[in-house]
Amino acid sequence: MDPDEMDFPTPESAVDSIVPESLKASIDDGEDVTILDARMSSDYEEWKIDGDTVTSINVPYFHFLDEEIDDDVLDRIPADEHVTVLCAKGGASEYVAGALADRGYDVDHLEEGMNGWASIYEAREVTAYDGAGTLLQYQRPSSGCLGYLLYDGDEAAIVDPLRAFTDRYLADADELGVDLKYALDTHVHADHISGLRDLAAEDVEALLPSAAADRGVTYTDAVTLIDDGDEFAVGDATIETVFTPGHTTGMTSYLLDDSLLATGDGLFIESVARPDLEEGDDGAPEAARTLYDSLQNRVLSLDDDVLIGGAHFSDAAEPAADGTYTAPIAELRERMDALSVDEDAFVEVVLADMPPRPANYEDIIATNLGQNDVDDDEAFTLELGPNNCAASQDALTSDD
Repeated sequence: MDPDEMDFPTPESAVDSIVPESLKASIDDGEDVTILDARMSSDYEEWKIDGDTVTSINVPYFHFLDEEIDDDVLDRIPADEHVTVLCAKGGASEYVAGALADRGYDVDHLEEGMNGWASIYEAREVTAYDGAGTLLQYQRPSSGCLGYLLYDGDEAAIVDPLRAFTDRYLADADELGVDLKYALDTHVHADHISGLRDLAAEDVEALLPSAAADRGVTYTDAVTLIDDGDEFAVGDATIETVFTPGHTTGMTSYLLDDSLLATGDGLFIESVARPDLEEGDDGAPEAARTLYDSLQNRVLSLDDDVLIGGAHFSDAAEPAADGTYTAPIAELRERMDALSVDEDAFVEVVLADMPPRPANYEDIIATNLGQNDVDDDEAFTLELGPNNCAASQDALTSDD
């Protein structure tokens, strides 16, 4: 049974709750944070809140159901520190926090649990962007998903929108006083549900690479198919389509006014793409060779000061001074060994020690192809967890 649907006893002590944004602000400010994660250990190992100043303790909720809680359980929870309890949706954590408060612990609990954490979506300006207009990077810390809003004059475009935040993009455009003209996907995503069709339903022109549509997209009549070299105006800014297959056969990057290349899942600031999600293990070596060609001849051939902005970041990524996960090509070339080796060595390191595939990735791909219909709640649940769309950073990045 889902613990958040259980009828828990009522603890004697009332406990405060904390909103996810406040917890993240404390972590971002470098404060020491102690978290008691009351989810099952399997869920905890797959996905948890972490950070340099975060102490995370996993004790599943059922250990707190007996009137007498075992001493070895209580001994794991610091009695001299403030503790935030969390679970999946907020129900079990409120009970656990109350049970601990009854025993004198200083506790609160996270509203809506990890679902609330997954609802955090922040926008930061890319200050190093020097093209026309202004560029914002959207960041979803729970999964590392990144998107980009470029606006100039009275027009805007969103790259790699998430379905869960369709209303947010429209509200932000309205607040900025711009018309959301375009929505662009870099490829058929495997870790989150795309917002392309939802934005198209709001009269935003949805642009999808034709090579991505060739994977079996069922809604081509609702989008505009685009090809390598196509250009689109957003005010005085220009978005150019740059075909960069490898992660998928349809992977496409977008050069935003010659200043930032939105690389989707092809290149991140800490790693490169994994090549196995579309082609499988058997096709991964050839896909890795395609990725090598795309990186060497389409990405690294750009000027060294062009910024790279991927569709994801991981815990290994270090943000730039403006808080965005962007970096100039010259910097990535210097610190990422995989960008300077020959093709055979590249294939070897990319295929070495790849992380587990994203959770529910087959269902997510089917949904993004239009072959699987899910409602908003199902879509949100499908994409919970880490993205795992990159190859292992340990094999790719220099320790220097």
